[in-house]
Amino acid sequence: MTAHYWCELAWLGGPRATQGVVIAVDDDRITAVCAGVPVRPEGAVPLAGLTLPALANAHSHAFHRALRGRTHAGRGNFWTWRDLMYRVAGRLDPDNYYRLARAVFAEMALAGIGVVGEFHYVHHRPDGASYDDPNAMGTAVAAAARDAGIRLTLLDTLYLHGGLDAALGGYEPLRPAQARFGDGSADRWADRVERLASTVSGPMTRIGAAVHSVRAVDPPSIKVATDWARERGAPVHFHASEQPAENEQCLGAHGVTPVEVIAQAGGLGSDTTLVHATHADDRDQAMIGEAGASCCLCPTTERDLADGIGPSVGLARHGAELCLGSDSHAVVDLFQEARTVELDQRAASNNRGVFGADALAAMATSGGCRALGWPEGGRLEEGALADFATVALSSVRMAGADADTALDAAIFAAASTDVHHLVVGGRTVVRDGRHTTVDVAAELAAAITEVTAP
Repeated sequence: MTAHYWCELAWLGGPRATQGVVIAVDDDRITAVCAGVPVRPEGAVPLAGLTLPALANAHSHAFHRALRGRTHAGRGNFWTWRDLMYRVAGRLDPDNYYRLARAVFAEMALAGIGVVGEFHYVHHRPDGASYDDPNAMGTAVAAAARDAGIRLTLLDTLYLHGGLDAALGGYEPLRPAQARFGDGSADRWADRVERLASTVSGPMTRIGAAVHSVRAVDPPSIKVATDWARERGAPVHFHASEQPAENEQCLGAHGVTPVEVIAQAGGLGSDTTLVHATHADDRDQAMIGEAGASCCLCPTTERDLADGIGPSVGLARHGAELCLGSDSHAVVDLFQEARTVELDQRAASNNRGVFGADALAAMATSGGCRALGWPEGGRLEEGALADFATVALSSVRMAGADADTALDAAIFAAASTDVHHLVVGGRTVVRDGRHTTVDVAAELAAAITEVTAP
């Protein structure tokens, strides 16, 4: 049965919105888009405000949401924050992780996010022993996204070593806090992920591969993960050059940068996404661009952890595709992630207008869908996924916006709370600013208390 939605304003690409757009939906696909319809047709669902393709969150660690408000104060850096993160990771089990992830994914839905890439590495029991079902944790994450109503690319993550130390001859063993992340070998990881893919893949769930970092995975094992993904047409993601210390350790152990290690292992391609690349130099950026790879920027996390400002301008100049992620969920707001890419460059360069609102909107929509293996998403056109979000124009942030200014206002001023409607796969997930099935604030509070209580 075909449903029709009448959009007061819709972003169909370009620098401005289009007035009076009807979107026809059959099952989970857009079957037609008709512009220039000033009056809502009878029977069409009215969407007051600016309708965009549903946002794509290309990099998430759902359990990090429990750290919000608990790790921001005091002195330190990424490495001190990481110790606090390990404590929460050690408290997770399949049941409480399902509850936490479901609430986090529902929070994303409230923010207009229709698809998330979950960079998932908490695989086993805290001591490293496997659950009776070796994929119990991954299955819980997949069920959480399904029940929250959003699409998921579960990026099952290979994690084998505790770090790099050139003085010790290369790789360190996993530390006790990291034991549950590892499978022992890349081949064991591949066997487990193959079983996971056969169990949870479906219309709303796709499986991809991730390599945690060159700190945690040696080059031959990088090749195993990359080959597994490419044989199945799946995306592969890497943390890369997130901190200066990572580059220094990699240079000491391998004599080249993390990006070069990935390239030499055959990991760079159009199906590759490098997360952060904050300290990738110009040569690294050129390699990323020449490979047609994507780079996922997570600026609210990168500044929260004092990691630095990513080289978005250089990456774009070299041809890399850019997308966005909320990573540690210091906030869940892709409008803020998008504007921060531009505003950080303004602060660094003393120039405005490095990226236009349309380019930033593309990072938050089609760029993320491409990186997550949903190329049919991220746009409002015939044949695309029926995933779209509507930003109200009635808030104090958006008041006064019109067709000429709504996109700029949304990118540079809107907050996640301005999203009042979300459709994913032709199904309404958020209506009038409320999730249709999840009491998000209550479930977040309960789930976070469960994994952080003394």
